[in-house]
Amino acid sequence: PFSKVKKMIKDLISQLMQESTQEIEHKGWCDAELATNKLTRDAKTEDVEKLVAQVEDLTTQITQFSQDIAELSDAVQELSTAMAEANSDRAASKQKNEQTIEEAKAAQNAVTQATAVLKDFYAKSAQATALAQQTPSDDAPETFSAPYQGMLPEGGNIVSFLEVILSDFARLESETATSEAMEVDEHKKFIFESEKDKALKDTEIEHKTGSRTDKEGQLHSTKEELKITQEALDKAIAYYEKLEPTCVSSGVTYEERVRRREEEIQSLQEALQILAGTDLS
Repeated sequence: PFSKVKKMIKDLISQLMQESTQEIEHKGWCDAELATNKLTRDAKTEDVEKLVAQVEDLTTQITQFSQDIAELSDAVQELSTAMAEANSDRAASKQKNEQTIEEAKAAQNAVTQATAVLKDFYAKSAQATALAQQTPSDDAPETFSAPYQGMLPEGGNIVSFLEVILSDFARLESETATSEAMEVDEHKKFIFESEKDKALKDTEIEHKTGSRTDKEGQLHSTKEELKITQEALDKAIAYYEKLEPTCVSSGVTYEERVRRREEEIQSLQEALQILAGTDLS
């Protein structure tokens, strides 16, 4: 009389055992997928963090290179401006000094000629005075008793005064020539040091520009790598979220489901035994 019930129990036990086998297989698959996914997520997360740090470091270096290049360029421009001003000032000073020397030489030549004329005149005047003193007339003025030397109101004579002026012009020429020579030396030294400094800064600009270009290339490559790695991490996270409902958060743990199923199978088997015993009696 219990054949149909026993068949139902047997079918139910078979179904539970089949579910158990399927769940064991599913559990194995879940464990493998979760383990692989965790390794992927951990590795990609670490890679993303490293790449983000590299991007930040490269960006900082590029910014520093740009700042250094700008400062060096400003310094080079200042040097160029200073040298241009120095050359302009030197040219103006040279022209002024040359004009002063030329004028001093011309003045010396004029004073020398004037002095010679006056000396010649006063020499002849002295001879005339001497002749007059040898045969003086009774009514000759007293002023002819001594030769006239061109006396000045403040004392001294005009020839001596011209000789002083000649000395002043000669000193002006000498001092101006000396000053010109010193200015030339100082200008050459300034230009030499400025050009050397400018050359060093130009070289540094070239070096830093090349380094910045290299870093910009590295930054571009790193950003591309970061994009690819981030996409891989996003896919791994999305896959984990897909696994989670059936492999992680199904509400009841795998161990609890196994225990319940085994208890259910055991109860069904006991029931089946009871029913089998009834048939025998």
